[in-house]
Amino acid sequence: MRIPPATKFTLGRIGLFAILFVILLAVPMPMSRDAGLLVRLMIAAVVSAIASWFLLARWRNEMASTLETSMSKRRVEKEKLRAALAGDDETSDPKPSRRR
Repeated sequence: MRIPPATKFTLGRIGLFAILFVILLAVPMPMSRDAGLLVRLMIAAVVSAIASWFLLARWRNEMASTLETSMSKRRVEKEKLRAALAGDDETSDPKPSRRR
């Protein structure tokens, strides 16, 4: 079973965040419980974003190339549709016109 690159990258980002947050739960913070939780969440979010830039670069590049391929296919399909709607469709055989 092949996992799409976007799914791998997203799960990797979530996994990094979760691991960092659990690690930060063990770090004592000299503030109220709610404020400490919020600070830990923010730290985990920032550090996981920076870490994913380096650790998940290959998956990010795979996802980007998949998106680029998909977008180029859509662009070609869109141009074909526009040409067909405008009557400039190259794939259809034009009927010969009759002159009087």
